[in-house]
Parts: sequence; structure tokens; C-alpha cells
Amino acid sequence: MTEKTITRAQLSEAVYQEVGLSRNESADLLEAVLGEIAVALSRGEAVKISSFGSFAVRSKGERVGRNPKTGEEVPILPRRVLVFRPSQLLKKRINDGPLGARKGGK
Repeated sequence: MTEKTITRAQLSEAVYQEVGLSRNESADLLEAVLGEIAVALSRGEAVKISSFGSFAVRSKGERVGRNPKTGEEVPILPRRVLVFRPSQLLKKRINDGPLGARKGGK
């Protein structure tokens, strides 16, 4: 399976094609939306996008980890992590494939 990454430029181009704004306005709109999401998450707020999923920041406590090479125990400091939970609609779309046809095999 070949991995493909969608870039900001590609998202901006999709907005340009679908909405009909100029390319510059499409890029500005995308940056504004992504910026609002980032600001909300940095404040610790959850971000829910209907039919897509939700982003949230979770606090993880301190724990003891192990260096796999040496086996030495190392403390892992408390931190905040970003979690994404896809909506049921997105899960279904992913499992059914892009055109709604189930894929068989591996």
C-alpha cells in the first residue's frame, strides 16, 4: 500500500475548486480554520467537526519507561498529547472505501 500525504497546498486547491474563492482567499481561509483549531487545542478545548471526528488534548502522567537497547529504566515526564477520535460516519467511509464499494482481500 502506497502512503500518500495531503498537503496544505492541496487542501487549499480543493477549497478553490469547490467553493470558487480565489486561490489566495482559499489559502487564507484554510490557514484561518487550521489556526482556530490549533488555538482551541492549545487552550485545552476539544474540537468537534461534525461527520469527521473530534480532537482533544489529554494529560498523561509521569511513568517509568525502559530503554529497549539497554533495559535501563527511564522516567517519562508528564505531558499533554493530542488525540483524535473519528466519527462513526468517517469510520464507515474508510471501511467502505472511497466509492462506497467494499474492498476484499488483504
